Amino acid sequence: MDVTFVSGNLALDFVGTVGSRRTERVQLLAGPDDLAAWTTAAGLLDEAPAVDDRAFQQAVELREELYRLACAARDGEDYGDVALLNGWAAKPPVVVALGADGVVRRTGGLDAVLATIGRSAVDLLARPLASELRECGAETCTRLYVDHSRRGARRWCDMKRCGNRVKAAQFRARHA
Repeated sequence: MDVTFVSGNLALDFVGTVGSRRTERVQLLAGPDDLAAWTTAAGLLDEAPAVDDRAFQQAVELREELYRLACAARDGEDYGDVALLNGWAAKPPVVVALGADGVVRRTGGLDAVLATIGRSAVDLLARPLASELRECGAETCTRLYVDHSRRGARRWCDMKRCGNRVKAAQFRARHA
């Protein structure tokens, strides 16, 4: 599983587990095991939770709802139905505790992970912060990100991947 965390928001990084949404979708979370591994890769939990098929489908449903809402925010549209998001955001989040050794421990199940993602999305989608949402400028990338740049002119989700590819292609075209 080749995941990156470049969106500037946990909920958008979760949405980013599907790539190339307008062409040939790239599914980074192919099943429950991938989702469990993502929770630790994202730093949400210290140990991967148990994820069954039903829980995996709930997570996918939330992810697609977050994508819909983020696109509405990006386009300045009303959100419409937000009950699914608010339902998850209202649940107990991941428990974070500081140990005597100074190490932070993160515990909880998949429901707690989805609640934490939901809360992150609520914070992101609250206006006026939602106006900083952008979609990557690379032709096939559909990754959404928060543009925290000083001028609000960031063009790519990640300079190392998409930005570099676009610039290299432009260079080759100029010198062909």
